[in-house]
Amino acid sequence: MARNVTPIPVRNTDSFTRYIRVRSEPDARFVEFDFAIGDPSLFVELIMPPTVFEEFCRKNQVVEMTPEQIRIVDADLDKWRYGEETLMSANHSRPASS
Repeated sequence: MARNVTPIPVRNTDSFTRYIRVRSEPDARFVEFDFAIGDPSLFVELIMPPTVFEEFCRKNQVVEMTPEQIRIVDADLDKWRYGEETLMSANHSRPASS
């Protein structure tokens, strides 16, 4: 049975900013990082050897996420993980007691 499928025009992603956020330690054997195109909050987690990572960054002309972008991404992840205005979210944001 044939379906009527309308093709969606593909946008050229070359004009979108490509973001990275390195999560591994500087001397780690592999570079663990987040990679996003256009929207820093929509990312994939990748792992590469350092030399491959350097080439990846060069070819993609990446920019590092700003501290503000990182804060927004982390807050959004916490919202999905713990919810909003719940006991779990309140406990998560409370400082640890000594």
